[in-house]
Amino acid sequence: MKCDKLKTFVPELLIGELDEKLKLEIDNHLSTCPDCKLEVESLSTLWMKLGSIPDEEPSAGLRLRFETMLTAYQQGLQQAKLKRNWREVIDSWLEKWFPKQPIFQFATSILLLIIGIIIGSRLNFDKTHNGEMAQLKSEVQTMRRMVAISLLKQESPSERLQGVSLSYQLQRPNSEILTTLLNTLNYDPNVNVRLATVDALYLFSDRPTVRQGLIESLTRQTSPLIQIAIIDLLVEIREKHSIQALKQLIENNHLNPDVRKRAEWGIRQL
Repeated sequence: MKCDKLKTFVPELLIGELDEKLKLEIDNHLSTCPDCKLEVESLSTLWMKLGSIPDEEPSAGLRLRFETMLTAYQQGLQQAKLKRNWREVIDSWLEKWFPKQPIFQFATSILLLIIGIIIGSRLNFDKTHNGEMAQLKSEVQTMRRMVAISLLKQESPSERLQGVSLSYQLQRPNSEILTTLLNTLNYDPNVNVRLATVDALYLFSDRPTVRQGLIESLTRQTSPLIQIAIIDLLVEIREKHSIQALKQLIENNHLNPDVRKRAEWGIRQL
C-alpha cells in the first residue's frame, strides 16, 4: 500500500470501521513507513482528545433566537405558499385565455415594449440601482463586522463561537476584526472557541498580519490541540517563516510529545 492510498483510509481507521484484511495491510505499511506512522499516531491522539472535549450547552438566549428564526421561517413558507396559490390561479386563467387571442397577445407585447422604452429613456435606473446595491452590501458587511466583534467579546462561549462563525461571512475583514480574532486565539479560555478561530483565520491567511499572528501565537499556546492545529495551518499555507518558531517550540523541555512530533513533521514539510 502506498502512502497516498493509506491516507484515504485514516478516518475509517480512527473510528474502527476497517475490515481485518485492510487493517492488516495498513499495519504492514506503518511498520515500514515512519512518516505515515507518525502522522497516524498524531491523528489518533488528537482524535481521542477531541472525543474527551465536553459538548457546549446552548444558552437560553441562543434557544430563544433559534425559535424566533424558526417561527419567522415558517411564516415565510406560509406566505410563499399563498403567493404560489394566487400565481397558479392567474397562470391557469392566462393559459385558458391567451392561446385563443394571438392578435391581442401580440398587441400587448408591443405595448409593453413601448412602455419599457419610454421609461428606460427617462430613468437612469441601472446606475442608481448599482450604486444602491453597492452601498447596501457595504452596510451589510459593516453590520456583520460589528456583530461579530460584539459576540467575540461576550462571556458565553456559545456566543463567542457565533462570533467566530459570523466572521466566516466577511468578504473584506478590516484590521479590527483580524486583531479581535487573533486576540481570541491567544487569550480565549475555551479550547473549542480557539479551535474554531484557527479555522476562521485560515480564510484570511493571505493577510501578512494573520500569518505573523499565527506564528507568534504558536509559542504562546499551552493546549496541545491548539498547537497542533496551528502547526497544520502553517504547513497548509506554506508559511516558511514559521520554521524558527517551530524550532523554538521543540526546544521546550515540557512540550507535549505529540506536539513535538508534529512540529518536527512541520519543519520537514516546510
